[in-house]
Amino acid sequence: MILITILVFIFILGLLIFVHELGHFVMAKRSGMKVDEFGFGFPPRLFGIRKGETIYSVNWIPLGGFVKILGEDNHTSSDPRSFSNQPFWPRFSVLVAGVAMNLVLAWFLLFLGLSVIGTPAEVQEGQDLGSAKIVGDAQLAIIAVQPNSPAEYAGFKPGDAILSIDGRQFGSIDEMIAYTKSRAGQLTTYELKRGQETLSRSVIPRPTPPPDSGPVGFIPAMVAKVVYPPITALGLSAVSVWAKISGILMAFGLLLKGLVSEGRLMEGLSGPVGIAVLTRDFTRLGLPYLTQFVAVLSINLAIINAFPFPALDGGRILFLIIEKIRGLKSVKWERIANAVGFMLLITLMVVITYRDIGRFSEQFKRLFENIL
Repeated sequence: MILITILVFIFILGLLIFVHELGHFVMAKRSGMKVDEFGFGFPPRLFGIRKGETIYSVNWIPLGGFVKILGEDNHTSSDPRSFSNQPFWPRFSVLVAGVAMNLVLAWFLLFLGLSVIGTPAEVQEGQDLGSAKIVGDAQLAIIAVQPNSPAEYAGFKPGDAILSIDGRQFGSIDEMIAYTKSRAGQLTTYELKRGQETLSRSVIPRPTPPPDSGPVGFIPAMVAKVVYPPITALGLSAVSVWAKISGILMAFGLLLKGLVSEGRLMEGLSGPVGIAVLTRDFTRLGLPYLTQFVAVLSINLAIINAFPFPALDGGRILFLIIEKIRGLKSVKWERIANAVGFMLLITLMVVITYRDIGRFSEQFKRLFENIL
């Protein structure tokens, strides 16, 4: 499982970055700019093939890709096809294309999940699903785990199917809830299915749980995998992308509020380490959940890059707009701002990574024990 998680994590990260850079590349070519190199992975180079004026390379570090456009780094060039010599709109289209491609990737993945792979959905007996079709049988499953609850401490995860409790199987949510309440204060063993794994988790249900919470602290539902006709899935996936964008923007708003007012980072904010751990969890749950996870990551990457901060695409677009308004380039100040912005981003990444290692220290300990 460890090797699979590493390979899936590398594939996901590589796919997201590669698609982003592909957007810059395609739009630069369509705008008539000179592209020196388009690479899969990061140097050192494994091999490269020159086609026309562009080198298409495959590199040793398989974590995405890159595109080298002549004059993109604001170096002056006499070549009229240089990025720096282009009018406003061609440069704007190149810069925004990476963000657009990540949104397109998210839409495509959600469409794939809705129309081909199937997406997990809460279903009820006798419910009219319209044009959707249920694939397989509905299962009693966990759709949310409440913080600081027995379920969280025992390692219950959203997406886990409940096979049995103390060896008993339940055909309805009400039966399961009634039995759980009857076990208050006593050790209770849950048999769960997470993807292809069968797990055993023991908890002691609370006699007096907090308001809006159950004895164990999870929300159950009957869940089935459903698929939609392609035409329906096209619209639903677009709506889903917009809903996820709204949710992520709200989360970023809370993040900025916490940074400004309290000088702290949100607990849910994660870097590469946290994403790697989540990749493991979603890989265990199966392809329908993993597809949605990658779609959310792609939307996150699009929004982060669109943020008007130096060193990001959004920051470069901001300088481009300022240049358009003033009618004058600020090459020197843009370079300084990008350098400072890059250092701040690296610092933020180091802080988040350090915190993630602390949050997941026990999981890393078990990881190294398994390796050794």
